[in-house]
Amino acid sequence: MSRRGVLAAGGALGAGALLAACGGSGSDSDSEAAPAGAKPSAGPFSFTDDRKTTVKLGRTPADLVAYIGSAAALHDYGVECTGVFGPTKLKDGSPDAQAGDLDVGKVTVIGNVWGEFNIEKYAALAPGLLISHMYDPKSLWYVPEQSTAKILGIAPSAGINVAGVPLTTPLQRYAELAEALGADMRSTANAAAKARFETASAGLRAAAKASGGITVMATSASAESFYVSTPSSAADLTYYKSLGVDFIVPDKVEGGFFETLSWENAGKYKADVIMLDNRSATIQPKDLTGRPTWTQLPAVKAGQIYGWPSEPIFSYAKCADQLEALTKAIAGAKKVS
Repeated sequence: MSRRGVLAAGGALGAGALLAACGGSGSDSDSEAAPAGAKPSAGPFSFTDDRKTTVKLGRTPADLVAYIGSAAALHDYGVECTGVFGPTKLKDGSPDAQAGDLDVGKVTVIGNVWGEFNIEKYAALAPGLLISHMYDPKSLWYVPEQSTAKILGIAPSAGINVAGVPLTTPLQRYAELAEALGADMRSTANAAAKARFETASAGLRAAAKASGGITVMATSASAESFYVSTPSSAADLTYYKSLGVDFIVPDKVEGGFFETLSWENAGKYKADVIMLDNRSATIQPKDLTGRPTWTQLPAVKAGQIYGWPSEPIFSYAKCADQLEALTKAIAGAKKVS
């Protein structure tokens, strides 16, 4: 599997934090209700993405197709997508947490897992614009590398960089894209969501300062390995660190994202709180009870673990959810490492 595949399947990337009981940033979120739908303009459309590629069209594109996290963020601002790709539905047909508040029954799913992208179904939608995250400057997230040329030949595309920058950067960029697509970013709902994000940021800063040195470790688990993420590569972790959260920083980072540990060495780092990647492709606490190196970690013994959606939904409402949850986790933790 390529490095991108490892990241998608289980490597810790970064973005957001919810207590395990909250189960990720799914449709049970207490976010502000989605604003009224965007009103596509009949006038010209122009947007320069993070590849420095400018899309210019005679009118605002319709029939948008996006990576599921991108579609979920745009939905929160009132912009709807026709098609999506990436982790959208679980095996029982219910929404994946990465779908956020998106109604997955109302979109065409052209790929639900890594490497899956139905080009024929995509082309049949007559897409006006393809939208996705970028974790490296040359690739659109979840667009298969071997089919990229063919896929990008069907419609214009826009990529938003979400790696190596603070959370506020992709948040601003997705808001700009939503506005270009017709969203009213000054609407009551959208303005309230941004204000809530700013208030939540101040709350996390205060909690981190008052914590008495609580340390946090961002991790992800697979059957073979335990990953410890470095804050500098992840938008959410970078931002939380700037607010004063004290992260464990691994010393053998691979590819700029995380250190891979065998389960025999999973006790290498100790922290007071563990953020554990809660994406559907990763292993969760209930699956780790038979691993002694996991159960002996101080944070695990103290029950100070919370589910971390390591791919954020870059809307102000969803990121405010994560800030509030991390604040609660740090404020309620005790020093155990």
